[in-house]
Amino acid sequence: MCLDIDGTYYFIKEFLHVKPGKGPAFVRTKLRNVKTGRILDKTWNSGVKVEEVRIERRPYQFLYKDDMGYNFMHTETFEQVAIPGESIEGVEFLKEGDVCEAMVHAASDTILTCEMPMSVVLEITYTEPGIKGDTATNTLKPATVETGAEVRVPLFCNIGDKVRIDTRNGSYVERIKASQRQPNAHHQGRPAAAEERRHCCCAMAYQLRIMPERLALANGSGL
Repeated sequence: MCLDIDGTYYFIKEFLHVKPGKGPAFVRTKLRNVKTGRILDKTWNSGVKVEEVRIERRPYQFLYKDDMGYNFMHTETFEQVAIPGESIEGVEFLKEGDVCEAMVHAASDTILTCEMPMSVVLEITYTEPGIKGDTATNTLKPATVETGAEVRVPLFCNIGDKVRIDTRNGSYVERIKASQRQPNAHHQGRPAAAEERRHCCCAMAYQLRIMPERLALANGSGL
């Protein structure tokens, strides 16, 4: 649920209805500022009315990053939009082709925030050599994944290994075995039809992106 408090939007993270032995009941909440991500503790007397903001969840696929921000495309309408990095939770783990869920203000059609999947599978591009035979997961070492983000992984992980990372806190979840890997699929369990649709969307977006450049070159050459 999203609330409008003095013109600022907040998502409700936690709430608790308290009925003390004496005095009126009240509601204790933890709110997250949509723009800054800061947590606000706020308490209301029971029965106080607050303005709720109608939010729609829409799927957007990440295409590329430029000076405008992170460019996404709606997977159904193919509409493209640039979203600032601070509005994307777990942006350091974002990879081309990822499908995220955008929270859109229904009245103004404005994207408030964009959520990554809870976990993603990424390839390790650099880490110190692993220790053969060491399967302990309680001792961790730094590693860089293909998006450039730095995470901490168990000692047995090596360059080229694919690991599942929790996008909420950047923690290591598991190493993906070769038998679990799916070709051309960033997220485990993505259906083949959805993966084919992903490639079609990326190809279409690429054509839409370069078409103006081709037209400009043609006009400049007098064709």
